[in-house]
Amino acid sequence: MNEIKVDFLVIGSGIAGLTYAIKVSEYGNVCIVTKKLIDDTATRYAQGGIAAVIKKLDSYEKHINDTMIAGCGLNDPEIVTKVITEGPKRINELMNWGAKFDRNADGSFDLGKEGGHSENRILHTKDSTGNEIQKTLINKVKAHPNITILDNHFAVDIITQHHLGYLVKRSHKDIQCFGAYVLDNSTNHVVKVLAKNTLIATGGAGNAYLTTTNPIVSTGDGIAMVYRAKGQVKDMEFVQFHPTSLYNPGEKPSFLITEALRGFGAELKNHHNEPFMVKYDERKSLAPRDIVARAIDNEMKISGEDYMFLDATKCPPKELIDKFPNIYKKCKSIGIDITKELIPVVPAAHYLCGGIKVNEFGQTTIKNLYAAGEAASTGMHGANRLASNSLLEALVFAHLSAEHAINNKNNVDYQIGIPGWDIGGTINNEEMILITQTLKEVKQIMTNYVGIVRSDLRLKRAIDRLELIYLETEALYKASKMTQSICELRNIINVAYLIIKMARNRKQSIGLHYSLDYLS
Repeated sequence: MNEIKVDFLVIGSGIAGLTYAIKVSEYGNVCIVTKKLIDDTATRYAQGGIAAVIKKLDSYEKHINDTMIAGCGLNDPEIVTKVITEGPKRINELMNWGAKFDRNADGSFDLGKEGGHSENRILHTKDSTGNEIQKTLINKVKAHPNITILDNHFAVDIITQHHLGYLVKRSHKDIQCFGAYVLDNSTNHVVKVLAKNTLIATGGAGNAYLTTTNPIVSTGDGIAMVYRAKGQVKDMEFVQFHPTSLYNPGEKPSFLITEALRGFGAELKNHHNEPFMVKYDERKSLAPRDIVARAIDNEMKISGEDYMFLDATKCPPKELIDKFPNIYKKCKSIGIDITKELIPVVPAAHYLCGGIKVNEFGQTTIKNLYAAGEAASTGMHGANRLASNSLLEALVFAHLSAEHAINNKNNVDYQIGIPGWDIGGTINNEEMILITQTLKEVKQIMTNYVGIVRSDLRLKRAIDRLELIYLETEALYKASKMTQSICELRNIINVAYLIIKMARNRKQSIGLHYSLDYLS
């Protein structure tokens, strides 16, 4: 199979990609490309839940205000309003598809509270909300005859005019997307997938860092592909570190200890069993994630310890186990009873607030190309994502993108004359060791110099180191036979470059970009 033609191509199989696929499948044939299996996504790992205005005492205005405060005012207020007011409709739709969220004995929703929220508004399914959503969407997708799933396939590049042999200016008026080149990992053959409309829903790039809660598939592929195709990318400096991943050296990805546990009453403490968040913010352990992550990072540096603690021992034991069964089970597996013992925690790269620039319809600056979910920069999050807003944003923008793509389908035809992919290169015995070692170097650079706390000197050192690695990797890429490993390394390097570049251009310390050189 050298060529596939579809109306809609979806790259990625998390909440954004699958929701979009379900919606457009009524208007044409759909192909979903996913790197591993369809459930290998960041969505599946989401514990806390999905934020929405549900109860009477809450209001859109409160949720909007909380979101703007967390984002330090760099959010797009029109987008924030659109997502928050549209969100409940999309959640109802998700529930109609089969998703179930926890309820109280009277039938009302058991709404949780997380850092930065002024009200309890987090819908959840125990501590595995993402898994519930993922399963619901997969069942819906697999039941639809118009949807084809290509698992174990890796999108190498989106197809644009560049592949037709001529150059275009860096403008959305000039560049068009005609589909993607996709590597079939089972045959090592590159398939040409032609599409009238393409959605990038590839998630984030946590694996640019040594410690991350992201699954191993989160290597910034969609963002890198769009950047190489001369599409616009923005706000990459805003990398959110989750304050509380389980400290368990060697485990990848790092196990997430949801913020909802702090909403339930757990408290951050140091190695002397002392609460420390009061020194950093009046909201204490329920301050927004950027503040909590920096506080833990600072306490670790002051004490010389590798982790801090989360104390849930004062929470009602039965309710604690009932609400957080996966966290209880995981900690128990490494010898920690969270009803009686403190949980060792450490910050980990968690969520990318920037990404591919899109408008209010999910359109990128490349024609016929859309983006949604963590790969997209919609204007929702600003300088820092408010907890549990990401699943909400993904649902809403998958819907908006689908609506626009459906209307756009009849205005687009397949591009002719697109060449197949030349695999080229040879397999070198040393290729894998070079890729593995280079990846470690990039992760160390990003963790040491472009992490929770930054400075101009650290960023300069990072870009200098990365430049040499980039040149070496491009030479290796051209000489090597096509593999997912070399492509992922290129993508991580591209994303790392964008994070560093935009961090250097941000001459202020704000939100997730905390620079020692620009403290007010």
